[in-house]
Amino acid sequence: MPIDKRLNVDAAEELAISALGYLAGNPDALGRFLSLSGIGPADLRAAAREPGFLAGVLEFFLADEALLLSFVEEARIRPTMIAAARHALAGDSEF
Repeated sequence: MPIDKRLNVDAAEELAISALGYLAGNPDALGRFLSLSGIGPADLRAAAREPGFLAGVLEFFLADEALLLSFVEEARIRPTMIAAARHALAGDSEF
């Protein structure tokens, strides 16, 4: 994924969607995510269209270091990209 010095919202969304796909392939982590978010498996697609959902996915990864490191290794990105994407999706201007 080509990313310039600043992570734009489109790139952040792409990264978050990739993280969600990774989460879907990890049943234990997905179960924890659904439990913490209060979303049922049947409601996941609809929830993914809600504002803030993708930022929440990235927050979940940031709260679980093992999951975060596993994902970034597979995605071949720096762990800091997850935080940058989360800030971009939340509208924070510091990244």
